[in-house]
Amino acid sequence: MIPKSGGDYAYIYASLGKLPAFLFLWVALLIIVPTGNAVLALTFSSYILQPFYPECDPPELGVRLLSGVVICLLTAVNCYNVKWAARITDGFAVMKLIALAVIIVAGIFVMATDGLGNFSQPFEETNMDAGKIALAFYSGLFSFAGWNYLNFVTEEIKDPFKNLPRAIWISLPLVTIVYTLANLAYFVVLSKAEILNSNAVAVTFGDELLGVMSWIMPAFVASSTFGALNGNIFAPSRLVFTGAREGQLPKALALINVHTYTPIPALLFLAMLSILMLTVKDVYTMINYIAFSEALAWAACTLGLLILRWKQPNAVRPIKINIIFPIIFLIICIFLLIMPMFENAASEIGVAVAIVLSGIPVYFIFIYWENKPRWLRQVSGKI
Repeated sequence: MIPKSGGDYAYIYASLGKLPAFLFLWVALLIIVPTGNAVLALTFSSYILQPFYPECDPPELGVRLLSGVVICLLTAVNCYNVKWAARITDGFAVMKLIALAVIIVAGIFVMATDGLGNFSQPFEETNMDAGKIALAFYSGLFSFAGWNYLNFVTEEIKDPFKNLPRAIWISLPLVTIVYTLANLAYFVVLSKAEILNSNAVAVTFGDELLGVMSWIMPAFVASSTFGALNGNIFAPSRLVFTGAREGQLPKALALINVHTYTPIPALLFLAMLSILMLTVKDVYTMINYIAFSEALAWAACTLGLLILRWKQPNAVRPIKINIIFPIIFLIICIFLLIMPMFENAASEIGVAVAIVLSGIPVYFIFIYWENKPRWLRQVSGKI
């Protein structure tokens, strides 16, 4: 129904209007995309450096410097050639699946020989507080993030009405099954204390089971995060491009290089924001920022879908599902938005809310206000 690039932004723009769409764009550029890139880059650096520091954690400065280098490298690749970027994502996705297969097979072997081990009492000392459950979902949702990124490049997909649903139906069950089995393997082999105290769970898992071959785990996991970071740079750059095309970002960000056919200004803009986000030290705080902001965006997008179903019931919908599914999803998003406010993360959620609301005056001053003073128009034009 809305065959445009930009993902959630395009859907919110069409269903809820310009201001909600701009607020999503605002929070995506200030929190969701650069923070996600920073976390992935830091994860890659931690895993790739861990074998060189077997008795301690890698130096924080080294991890952050390497993270910045990796972001710059992958941004350069995406600027130069889209096919190269796609091949990197595909190649490293295969390595990710190999690493997960090693973990799953090792976990099955342990279960077959020693039983459930540390997973014999999985719900022991479980905290059933609703706010804690919501925060637990935040970390889990970050691991599964990226499921909607294909929608950011809809205009670049061949036959999207056919290939987009096919990609979703294949990838979501596959990722869910593989990640669930991998986590089951972790819990069988490692104790709760080992998991909580480990900065690199896959490395701890490899040290526990793989012996002299334990070095392959940090290599495989670093490779998987490298590919994930590449995809995280590729897709959101189209969000920036679409926002600029709609007049809600500087026009320069809508430019495409005539030789490489890539949105180089948008890519460089996101790289700058991602590197800036590397200065935030607490990874879990960053994940809470991302999860809350994404839950808010998903709620707005799903609400927009329901509004379009009501306002345009006869519109042509090449892809259509039963309305009960978006209703259930909207309820879950509302739960994820409200419950963490009653926990220790309330201050972090408050910061995220403040960032979202700060976009309102920006919208009215630079976008909505047409008869701006001359000096303000000059400033806007330079931006």
